[in-house]
Amino acid sequence: MPEQAIKQRILIVEESATLRYMLGKIIEKQGHELVWVETFEAAIELLQKDSQLLHAIIIGWPNYEHFEESKKLLVFLDREPHSEVPVILLSNDAELELLNWMSTRRSAALVPWGNYQELASSLQTMLNPAAHESVVPQPRPVSSTQRSRILFVDDSKSIRVYYQRLLERNDYDVVTANSVDEAYQIACSEVVDIAIVDYFMPEQNGYVLCQKLRDNPETENIRTAVITGTYLDSVIRDCLQAGAIECMFKNEAEELFLARMSGMRRFIEIQRSIENQRENLAAILESVGEGVYGVDEKGRITFINPAALKVLGLMEEKPLIGIPANDAFHISKQGDGRDLLKEAYFSGEQLKGWETLFKHKTGKEIPVDCTLYPLTVNTKQEGSVIAFRDISERKMMEEKLRWQATHDHLTGLYNRRYFENYLEKEISSVNRTGIMSALVYLDLDRFKYVNDTAGHEIGDKLLIDLSQVVNKHLRRHDIAARIGGDEFSLILKNVDEVSAINIADEIRTSLSNIRVHHEDKSYHVNASFGVAMMDIVDATAGDIMANADIACHISKRMGRNQTHLYEKNSDERNAMGSELGWSARIRESLENDRFKLHFQPIMQMSDIDLSNLPAQDGVLWQRHLNELDKVYNYEVLVRMIDENGELQYPDSFIPTAERFNMMTDIDLWVMENALQKVIATGMSSKQIRLSINISGNTVDSDDSLEKIKGLIEQYDINPRSITFEVTETCAIANLEQANDFINDLRSIGCRFSLDDFGSGFCSFSQLKNLSTDYVKIDGQFVRSMARGATDRAIVTAMNDVAHSLGRYTVAEYVESPEIVRLLKICGVDKVQGNYISVPLEDLPNSNVINLRPKLKV
Repeated sequence: MPEQAIKQRILIVEESATLRYMLGKIIEKQGHELVWVETFEAAIELLQKDSQLLHAIIIGWPNYEHFEESKKLLVFLDREPHSEVPVILLSNDAELELLNWMSTRRSAALVPWGNYQELASSLQTMLNPAAHESVVPQPRPVSSTQRSRILFVDDSKSIRVYYQRLLERNDYDVVTANSVDEAYQIACSEVVDIAIVDYFMPEQNGYVLCQKLRDNPETENIRTAVITGTYLDSVIRDCLQAGAIECMFKNEAEELFLARMSGMRRFIEIQRSIENQRENLAAILESVGEGVYGVDEKGRITFINPAALKVLGLMEEKPLIGIPANDAFHISKQGDGRDLLKEAYFSGEQLKGWETLFKHKTGKEIPVDCTLYPLTVNTKQEGSVIAFRDISERKMMEEKLRWQATHDHLTGLYNRRYFENYLEKEISSVNRTGIMSALVYLDLDRFKYVNDTAGHEIGDKLLIDLSQVVNKHLRRHDIAARIGGDEFSLILKNVDEVSAINIADEIRTSLSNIRVHHEDKSYHVNASFGVAMMDIVDATAGDIMANADIACHISKRMGRNQTHLYEKNSDERNAMGSELGWSARIRESLENDRFKLHFQPIMQMSDIDLSNLPAQDGVLWQRHLNELDKVYNYEVLVRMIDENGELQYPDSFIPTAERFNMMTDIDLWVMENALQKVIATGMSSKQIRLSINISGNTVDSDDSLEKIKGLIEQYDINPRSITFEVTETCAIANLEQANDFINDLRSIGCRFSLDDFGSGFCSFSQLKNLSTDYVKIDGQFVRSMARGATDRAIVTAMNDVAHSLGRYTVAEYVESPEIVRLLKICGVDKVQGNYISVPLEDLPNSNVINLRPKLKV
């Protein structure tokens, strides 16, 4: 097999399945043979056992605390036969220890994760260094020494010797010839910077040599000058026409001759500098990962680099040179028919981050991100340089995120946020056109019973079937949304009261016929419907939803599985009683300490032995409590004690607290009482760490920051033991103020977590904008991981996004040992859920922990 046909073998070491797949696609496109492992221990084992040659190793460097195994791999790579294998490290941070290791290795490179597209070019350079020594075709090389080399041509030996000695005394290298043919042979075989040629010679005059040097591409860069003892206009004219740049005379003073030589040498040095810059620019254009092309002032292409050709599916630069760029590959789809990139070619206006479409050779549209830099010389526009990159993958990801931001993951219906925005537009449309619409609110009856007895899988199946039935009954312009666990809303367009009730009853009847079977049992649910017309003047979206909600509650009181139409006069008192009643109860609970705290444990994944996972819930936490010198992490959960002594969960009172601006008071009550609980344990705050929820209202509040810092100081709690989980981040009104709030508390040691990550497009935006330390992955994806590859892929992707931005990850709703194993594969850092432990009423007491015997659980 010929050498070039042998595939080069590349090893990828990366813990993340998503990043491993992405790197693998890049390597496979280069035609290499791919070998991958997912742990550093596996990499060491492979290198010990596998006798086949590796041509390069690519390592995804971990950006979190536990990387002892990765250091062991580096030590192993310093041994034979691996010490000469090229290594590329992908990392977010250039740690000093990493840089020191790279400095001792002959072939190693560091590529930031943000520039992972450069991996292909970096790998190619390391595998084929000789092929990258000269990135552009080279003309005849100029001298690499500081001294200029002179070819002096004269048929008189004495004149040759005289000028040779004169030039050598003045720091020139000199070679001589006595004829045109001899001089031409020397010029073609040796390095020459300047040729000084006698005009009158026996066989051929000197201008002939000037012409031959000028016309031969091998020698065209040699500067030529003619020297003569006779001043004749014809001689000077012939020499200049033949390409000479100077005409010198043998009888002129040495100082004048040397001054002329010095001028030619300076010209050569300047030319050499320009050539070096040109070569450097050409090398940069060749190696840069982005597409780059240039246009003149009329928009015609002047150059285009290989990366640009690759994106466009083209092979050669030459057919494009001189062609208008907008004819070659532009696609304009602007609503007004304008092509802003084309206009910028002519106007010289800078464009930055402009998104447009280019045309692939196959005709396919390519979304690109362009930046145009005007090229101005002496205040005159000489064209532009355009850098662009293919953003197809980013666009696909954005489309997926948009879908996730507006749809419910389980049912595929719209989510609450999208529905509320749509409802506002629909109310405006009704007020403008007079065409009536209705809002239908439906709440499933006894759905919790199905979930508790048959499990979440059966409950989810019921919700999916229900959504499909609802969609079948909707007309083309109606929409449906899931706005809560078992709550749905519909917007029915162009209806009156009778038709709205009829459609709701049809859907309600069909839902009653849904059956899901599990373990020889059949489960079904009914639904209570509330209908509210959008006929109230100046009503807001919140008003209409509240009216439909009230109507739905009345349906439940009427015996469930009913449809009720909201009537302002008779139902308004119910609404006021409900809202104001909850408000008064919350205020009374705050004044009389009628709230109760529960604490749900959170475990580090590194503290869990996957080979010995128990089947029972809570056993893992009991084992953890039995181990000495451990840190105990808890999320603080709040419940409200009602007038009957029963616990009310947050879903019951938090919406009203938000509506009546009482969340900051609740947040501060929770924090103060949680700190009191820590003090009461008698344990150091270094041993107990709390995650405390704070709402967007608290983050936005003007005085909550000082109150929080005051509580930490009052109870002498180590700020590093407190993590604040920021909820409802989309409600944060002032991001700059929120970041000041977060950074102020982080500066004293507190940490922050972004709650419910992945539940909407908002959380992806806030991950970038808010300075958090942790990300809590939304439980709706975690609890379904064991049942479908889609949820596993989503959790893996969210974990990788968080890690790539330097955040640790926490997964909630962990309800089985299978989910723990899957989360370990994904690389999640911490886990929380009923499988680890149900929420506990008290924190551990130091005396109990110190006296507790070692149990074998």
